[in-house]
Amino acid sequence: MRRIALIAALPGELRPLVGGWEAESRAGVRLWRFATGDYEFVAACAGMGAAAAARAFASARREGAPDLVVSAGWAGALRPELKAGRVCRLAGVIDARTGERFPTDGGGSDGWAVTAAAAAGREEKKRLAAAFDAAVVEMEAAEVARQARSAGVPFRCLKAVSDGWDEDLPDFGKFLNPDGGVRWGGFAAQVLARPWRWPGLMRLGRHSRRAALNLMLELPAFMMKSVEDRPDGPEGE
Repeated sequence: MRRIALIAALPGELRPLVGGWEAESRAGVRLWRFATGDYEFVAACAGMGAAAAARAFASARREGAPDLVVSAGWAGALRPELKAGRVCRLAGVIDARTGERFPTDGGGSDGWAVTAAAAAGREEKKRLAAAFDAAVVEMEAAEVARQARSAGVPFRCLKAVSDGWDEDLPDFGKFLNPDGGVRWGGFAAQVLARPWRWPGLMRLGRHSRRAALNLMLELPAFMMKSVEDRPDGPEGE
């Protein structure tokens, strides 16, 4: 049996995929499990940011030592050609805070992701694109990669574009709990008081749903092939 751990920030990123999986919540972490043939999958979400990603990884690992860890979810485009819904197979992840680089095992064809400490608006996307020459920005993958490296587990990264390079997102960081969860009540109150934000947020909602659906279509084959491509995978055992 090959075990694959899938780490995301928010349940909405994985909902189309894990809808029929066994589910539970444990100490602020949402977990889903599914087994088929020679594969066992565990997915975990604990919120946004590095600390939440570390908790999700730890919870997934407690289900059993994984043969592969995949960081998946939504990301912002840093290049104009990456349109909403596009799924990117990343060659590696850069931690914007420390400058550390974490290549993915097996590489990827769509460039690198950069992990930022907060949701990136239009101007921050421009800065990150210039500083790191990355394809997308997100908030968890560098910590997932760091945890995987520490545990000696192969790491890969698949992200779907939820907001284009010129989209100006609200500052979600103001509404994050210490555990990485979003205070949706406070966020909704701010949005209701700023009607000029409504069209952009409605567009973000549509694009996020499309991105999650596209992730669902690509993730199963991507994860299984990632295991099979390893020298000690099923065909090499």
